[in-house]
Amino acid sequence: MTHADIIGDADEFRRKMFGHHDAALSHTDPEFIQIFENFAFGDVPRDSVVSDEDRFISILAALMGSHGADAFRTMLPAALEVGVDPSMVKEVVYQGVPYLGLSRVLPYILICNEVFRQRSIKLPLPPQKTATRDEHVRKGNDIQVEIWGEEMRDNWEREPKSTEHIRRWLAGNCFGDYYTRGGLDLDKRELATLCFLASQGGCDPQVEAHVRGNLNLGREPQYLIDVISQMVPYIGYPRVLNTIAIIEKVAAE
Repeated sequence: MTHADIIGDADEFRRKMFGHHDAALSHTDPEFIQIFENFAFGDVPRDSVVSDEDRFISILAALMGSHGADAFRTMLPAALEVGVDPSMVKEVVYQGVPYLGLSRVLPYILICNEVFRQRSIKLPLPPQKTATRDEHVRKGNDIQVEIWGEEMRDNWEREPKSTEHIRRWLAGNCFGDYYTRGGLDLDKRELATLCFLASQGGCDPQVEAHVRGNLNLGREPQYLIDVISQMVPYIGYPRVLNTIAIIEKVAAE
């Protein structure tokens, strides 16, 4: 297969990400690579209006949510090539911990460190912590209120005793420890979260909650659909279609 087999804007976008390097599979599976790259690097970007940052937030989060470590290793340098900041990449990866767990995120932290070292990116990256242990519950709850409204204020106090701790952990750990960090704006964190949930499947109530969160932060329904559509080449159609159905349902309410 030659670059001539990857046509028009697909070849242009491919070169933007990978330069003149051929995909490893181009020598063993040339017809497959032609189909995949013309679709993933041509049709998908052309048929949606998404910034490069949001496109790669979507792709990297989707690969994490679907156990795509090998593909993540390929797409991470591409994200850096198109200008996504290393701190933003690392914060997307950290953001996955409360939604995917360390067992699924640790490989991606290690891949980031490996790729960053290969590219002479100094580690550790600049610190991004903004909330201390003494204030992380309050600051995290403030972010919950910013996203979903005042009904989230001290919501653990209205929970049954058996689950009060989970709601408090959500405020302090999920939102206070992660959402308060620098390097990734709140709207982009919430976008990454939606992509984690959509790509792992089986989380429809949480997907719906974070669709609402994204809309509350000013995202338009069509933009969410366009961002989620970026994941099709990497996680397939079913989970993307499920998420689009939820976006359309929430937007129609």
